[in-house]
Amino acid sequence: MRLVFTGHIAGAGTESGLRIVVGRWRESPFGPFTDVMLQTADERVLLAPDEAIADFVSSTYHFDRVVLGELSSDLRANQLTVSADDFDARMHIGGAAPVDALLRLVPRRLATSPRWLRAIDPVAARIVAGVHTYGTAGNDRVEYYGVRRSRRITAIDGHYRGVPFGGLAPLRPSVSFGFSSAPASPQIVTVTTTIEESASGRGRARRKRS
Repeated sequence: MRLVFTGHIAGAGTESGLRIVVGRWRESPFGPFTDVMLQTADERVLLAPDEAIADFVSSTYHFDRVVLGELSSDLRANQLTVSADDFDARMHIGGAAPVDALLRLVPRRLATSPRWLRAIDPVAARIVAGVHTYGTAGNDRVEYYGVRRSRRITAIDGHYRGVPFGGLAPLRPSVSFGFSSAPASPQIVTVTTTIEESASGRGRARRKRS
């Protein structure tokens, strides 16, 4: 089974040490939704809007804790805002990231093709350290990231569990939710994520929920 998610992924570090990856999906098998992956020095946390999405995401990536609750997001030309019970972020968006010119050279149909993404993965990993376009995920899933555009995140403010972010920082060390990290340089990308799921891997997720 092939599952396709189309939307945006934003990744940023903060001066407080919190590392943030936001997925804002315009189209998906679950309809439009937003999820947030957070990594501190001690744990990896998934914020998910409902149980079905939490089950799928936490069985594809690795987390120490999963939190269910209402998530709202708004994406505009110059800002992404995301809010949940214990999390609030405003990411200010600037101009094109350095890799954007390369991304724009690739036709959209090719840029999202699993065959193409498998072939260029070694090149992508050399261009942007820690980033992969293809890899294996949890529960016998294979995943492809087809990035079409990339813009810089120029500032961030907000808080997590009452602790202010303290400003923007590189996303270092790399996040460890799955086989690929977001770039160290904070940015938001337009992306199509394709997940190939085997019958034997479905429904085997176990997660710790709070």
